[in-house]
Amino acid sequence: MSLIGKEVLPFQASAFRQGDFVDVTEENFKGKWSIVCFYPADFTFVCPTELEDLQNQYAELQKLGVEVYSVSTDTHFTHKAWHESSDAIGKIEYTMIGDPSHIISQNFDVLREDAGLADRGTFIIDPDGVIQAAEINAEGIGRDASSLINKIKAAQYVRNNPGEVCPAKWEEGGETLRPSIDLVGKI
Repeated sequence: MSLIGKEVLPFQASAFRQGDFVDVTEENFKGKWSIVCFYPADFTFVCPTELEDLQNQYAELQKLGVEVYSVSTDTHFTHKAWHESSDAIGKIEYTMIGDPSHIISQNFDVLREDAGLADRGTFIIDPDGVIQAAEINAEGIGRDASSLINKIKAAQYVRNNPGEVCPAKWEEGGETLRPSIDLVGKI
């Protein structure tokens, strides 16, 4: 069952952000664009490369009005310990949510119940708290955070320009399409 077009389900969790523990709920995903990035576990191998890459895009995402959240089934205490012991994770400025109850991972349909771990899921959420994009990778396949910039720009454009859609490889300022009966079979 697709999560696209669905509102984020309720949850309450503890997180680590820039030296502090903070509480996070689905309400944090409202009022601005959000990226939620699930990963299997702290103190692993591919995960720190992905989260560092996401941090490298964080300033650009912030300019676009996007907040970033990472989520694993570890606790917020484990996130703090990892942040303090890893050079890559020590750079992270965005919120790292702990999901030891697995509620958030279940809500986003990325929980591998047999392992108690989340798959590599990336979700773009609009300011209404509605999921607009989702991508899920197998555990061994790392993601490229730079691909999120154009996806966010396209999602924002479509939201702000009803009746228009962004074609493949669309970049900001590029041509869009206006679906209509006259366009059928002409692309």
